[in-house]
Amino acid sequence: MRKLRGGQTRETRKQKQERREENQKIQQQLKTIVLPICGVVFLCIVAYVFLKTRPRFEEL
Repeated sequence: MRKLRGGQTRETRKQKQERREENQKIQQQLKTIVLPICGVVFLCIVAYVFLKTRPRFEEL
């Protein structure tokens, strides 16, 4: 395998394919785990702000 000037070896097809599969797996995790969690946190913040800023009516 040919070496590049920096002393690194070139990436083989197998390594490139593995790297692509890992990137796809990370993207899938982003869509299925991270985004829903961010959505829930955002909704909790909105609900908290709504409850703290609504006008309160005192009964006589």
